[in-house]
Amino acid sequence: QVQLNESGGRETQAGDSLRLSCTASGRTFSVRAMGWFRQSAGAEREFVAAINWRNGNTFYFDDVKGRATISRDNGKNTVYLQLNSLKPEDTARYFCAANTRAILTAGYDYFARSGAYDYWGQGTQVTVSS
Repeated sequence: QVQLNESGGRETQAGDSLRLSCTASGRTFSVRAMGWFRQSAGAEREFVAAINWRNGNTFYFDDVKGRATISRDNGKNTVYLQLNSLKPEDTARYFCAANTRAILTAGYDYFARSGAYDYWGQGTQVTVSS
C-alpha cells in the first residue's frame, strides 16, 4: 500500500501562483510515476500533469502547459505541482496519484488516464477568484 497526502491548496486570486505538495508513504519503492488530477464541481476528474519517477519525464495537460511544473524530491518521496498565472478555471480539488506499473517509455496517453494509477490521495482544494 502507498499512502498519499496532499497539501498546499488555498484560496487565491487570478494571476497568483501556488505550489501543491504530495508526500508518499508506505511501499514507496513500488512507485514508478506520480500524477496530479483535478476535479471541479460537476465535472469529471481531469489529468493535469505526471512525472515518471525513474527517468524524470514529465507530461502536461494542454490547459496548464507553460503554467505548470511538476517536480519530485526522491529523498522526501514528494512530488510538487507549481501552478503559475492562475485562472478562475483552475479552481478544483487537486488529487495526487501514484502509479506502480509504468514502463520507462510510457507516454502522455498512458499517464493521462486515471486508470493508470493505483493509489490516490484525498485531494487539496484550490480556489481562484477573479
